[in-house]
Amino acid sequence: MIDGLKVFSGRANEGLSQEVCHYLKIPLGDMEISNFSDGEILVQINENVRGQDAFVIQPSCFPGNENLMELLIIIDALKRASAKRITAVIPYYGYARQDRKVQPRVPITAKLVARLITASGADRVLAMELHAGQIQGFFDIPVDHLYARPVLVDYFRSLKLKNLVVISPDAGGVERARTYAKKLNVSLGIIDKRRDQPNISEVMHVIGDVKGKDTLIVDDLIDTAGTLTQAANALLKHGARSVRACATHPVLSGPAVQRIEKSDLTEVVVTNTIALREEAKKCEKIRLLSVAHLFGEAINSIHNETSISSLFD
Repeated sequence: MIDGLKVFSGRANEGLSQEVCHYLKIPLGDMEISNFSDGEILVQINENVRGQDAFVIQPSCFPGNENLMELLIIIDALKRASAKRITAVIPYYGYARQDRKVQPRVPITAKLVARLITASGADRVLAMELHAGQIQGFFDIPVDHLYARPVLVDYFRSLKLKNLVVISPDAGGVERARTYAKKLNVSLGIIDKRRDQPNISEVMHVIGDVKGKDTLIVDDLIDTAGTLTQAANALLKHGARSVRACATHPVLSGPAVQRIEKSDLTEVVVTNTIALREEAKKCEKIRLLSVAHLFGEAINSIHNETSISSLFD
């Protein structure tokens, strides 16, 4: 048991919350969440949290609006129950793709969500693999940013692939892909694409030598898998021997799973920041890795006021 530490879970990913608590060797906080007949969310904290260090694990994945609102209500309940400090643990931060104005008269939802979380009473945020690093600056409270990289890199090292090339699926992901390439001690490639509409992309060029090589596409999330499967096709046309992919967040909306199943991808590796739907669980090409121990170590570090960055040294 860890004195003064309480971990609570929303309904979005209770499996991950249970794994985190198992790692920390503490029970999951006692809380009831239900809905009124009109859909409004009701939260009841069933144990004393006065003066406690409370953590709420809740990704804002599908259904994003409901899960985000549930997170805000849980934080408010803990605040009114006199928790000493409340940390919003957000494995997947929804609405993050609208992080700047790319055209006139559009919102910046990543900033809006940050303000909502702060206004609800959160004292700090623990998130994993934000879509854009600058989102940390949208908060006026401390933000600890985790990466799934240690888990994913260890897995691909274990495969002992020869002539591996790490691929960024677009120009914006080059920094992420370069980090993976450095950790795996392999070369880097880039796919130049043009996106005309949301969730619709057109692959244009492959930059780098991929002929006869195993390739690994690295991204932060997979949504409809349109970009991913087009990238895989482009790499194979340029002579790649195999194409694998990894991403932290398996959003996998719409036709994503069917596209992955029908594609020439050898394997798609994701983490459990988002609970997989049954359809995705049955897909033999999708491999799920756990990041519960990273969240467990980070929660322990926050609680004991020690360094989190040491997790990635």
